Amino acid sequence: MEGIEIIYDGECPFCSRYVMMTRLRDTVGRVRLVDARSNDPVVSKIKELGFDLNEGMVARYRGQNYFGADCIHLLSILSSKSGTLNRLSSTLFSNRYIATISYPVLRAGRNATLRIMGSRPIG
Repeated sequence: MEGIEIIYDGECPFCSRYVMMTRLRDTVGRVRLVDARSNDPVVSKIKELGFDLNEGMVARYRGQNYFGADCIHLLSILSSKSGTLNRLSSTLFSNRYIATISYPVLRAGRNATLRIMGSRPIG
């Protein structure tokens, strides 16, 4: 597939908002968003590769899989810089060190929010 494919938790309000916010079409072309809770075959393939979708989202780009902090780092580099939130995300997460350090905090917030919402882990 040309472009980028992002596998994320569709029940997570932060994940959903983040992938909708990133403006990737201008820089990579086709963007395919896949809810990790769906029956899409790519979800099974990602799980078979050993990625735990409860621990992070995955971006598939140019034949590579980017998981967790590497995923948000990649998305921040590829995303258009238009809009305040995109500029902020790009400024923060385009720095690999900041992305790596902040990702566990973001993931903990996501997990706590999903527990409060009564969501089950991705199967």
